[in-house]
Amino acid sequence: MPLVHPFETSFGRTTDRRVLLVEVESEGVTGWGECTAGERASFCEESTDTAWPILVHELIPALLRAEIQTGGSCPRVFSHVRGNRMAKAALENAVWDAQSQQAEMPLWELLGGTRTEIACGVSLGMEPTVGELMERVEAELAAGYQRIKLKCKPGHDVELFDAVRARWPEILLSCDANASYRLKDQEHLRSFDAFHLLMVEQPLWHDDFYFHSLLQRQLETSICLDESIRNRRDALAAIEMESCRIINIKLGRVGGFSEAIRVHNVTTERGIPVWCGGMLETGVGRSHNIALSSLQNFSLPGDVSASSRYWTEDIIEPAVEVTSRGTIQVPQTPGRGYRVKRDRVEKLTVRSERFHARNQVRSDHAVSLKA
Repeated sequence: MPLVHPFETSFGRTTDRRVLLVEVESEGVTGWGECTAGERASFCEESTDTAWPILVHELIPALLRAEIQTGGSCPRVFSHVRGNRMAKAALENAVWDAQSQQAEMPLWELLGGTRTEIACGVSLGMEPTVGELMERVEAELAAGYQRIKLKCKPGHDVELFDAVRARWPEILLSCDANASYRLKDQEHLRSFDAFHLLMVEQPLWHDDFYFHSLLQRQLETSICLDESIRNRRDALAAIEMESCRIINIKLGRVGGFSEAIRVHNVTTERGIPVWCGGMLETGVGRSHNIALSSLQNFSLPGDVSASSRYWTEDIIEPAVEVTSRGTIQVPQTPGRGYRVKRDRVEKLTVRSERFHARNQVRSDHAVSLKA
């Protein structure tokens, strides 16, 4: 699926997305999940192409053999496979979707959500010129978004913050480095304090807590950890080490709803605010992010924005829309609340595989992969 606008980070420039979807059929309902891994193993160890064989040879067979009734049972079923959290999340989240439909309740309610409206921000990739970035910021603010996040890297940071702050001194502004700085840059990173940012996201190594804790002591600006947080234990370690003051929860990065809820709960207990990060998802993954963002401690605007920011035509209906107040209404219908446009998915699909349970007890259960 081609993006409406190219998205550039310190990892590189993305112009289109190769998407892997999971469809779970169970007792008359269909749940959908999306693997949010990228085309290359840049953000983490996984990619779209590595997720496919893990799902085919490990996770789906294990799910179809298991006697599970809930999405919360999936981590135990998948425990024989180390890592591969984005592949696991795609399948587990589809099970949660199916479960919520069987229970005839909205997915967000099944997860324990309390918010019926979520606050939205946007993540802006790097632009060729400051002028072009300013045009993008102006358009997103006019659309009502409550927080602007700028992608940055060494040599592509202070000039941008200065320009945006000079024109919009009061907006909620943050930046995301995607692990592109090092501790030797701490003096430069201290200069970020002058721009009164909500946070600087993952400035140092993708797998680090210790050096972030050293840096946080030097900064007035709050550090937010993203890539470093893979599970509840990581969140607790980061909090104990004072490596950050904010945490970004991404469903794919932590392995699905079950672990995302565990991370949410420990941050709630420790008084660390969280928000939901995005991975250029289609409407399937975006609808999961909406459900997750309804949980109590998602008190900061996330990267959950309108379908039209990314796709000329999404694969769900209705498309995700953002109000003029910069919010999304959480759906009140059973499941994710958005119907998958199966005809569009089939038109875009270049590879698919279907799996059935092989025993009489589970004969009405099946899983389909589409890429």
